[in-house]
Amino acid sequence: MTAQTVRHVTLALLLFVLSSAWGQDVAKGGDVVHAVAGVITKVDAAAKTIALKTADGTEHVFRYTEKTTVHIAKATGEETKAGAIDTYMAGKEGTHAVISYSAKGAKETAVHVQDLGDHSLKTGEGTVTHIDKAARTVTIRAEDGTESTYRVGKHAAIDTEHGVTKDSELVAKEGEKVTVHYTDEAGEKVVHLFKHV
Repeated sequence: MTAQTVRHVTLALLLFVLSSAWGQDVAKGGDVVHAVAGVITKVDAAAKTIALKTADGTEHVFRYTEKTTVHIAKATGEETKAGAIDTYMAGKEGTHAVISYSAKGAKETAVHVQDLGDHSLKTGEGTVTHIDKAARTVTIRAEDGTESTYRVGKHAAIDTEHGVTKDSELVAKEGEKVTVHYTDEAGEKVVHLFKHV
């Protein structure tokens, strides 16, 4: 190999590694972040934990810190709160939420909570048949052959096998199997968690 070929291969490898790392949401300390959707069943301010029950009945218990952020999705607007999470989370049992978290062993730490209030989360599964990145929509064909189009929310968590992508970047390809957790808002299916299967 010539020196120029080695440089090109090295540069290509470096660009691949950087582009792979750039798209991932990594918690402080370098941990990969994933996300889960469900209903908050318990908030324990003394233990600084939030329990979330998913649609399949699994209960996750997340530790939270003052660095955990909260995004509030309301019909009247959206805002993000940071700090004072103890006060904010008080009385949130029964709230639908998407929690982005990092894990070390069995210990899961909430990085971000997307508070959906009383908007019931629904689940759709299937194969991606069409993506419109400009409109932030994705069409999914279910096993029964029906197709549904979903709008991917501005603050949606996009969870891939490598973690939640940075800045809600819609990374999907036609033919991929996915699960979406969405709410019905003014007749539109709005995705709050998009998971690659």
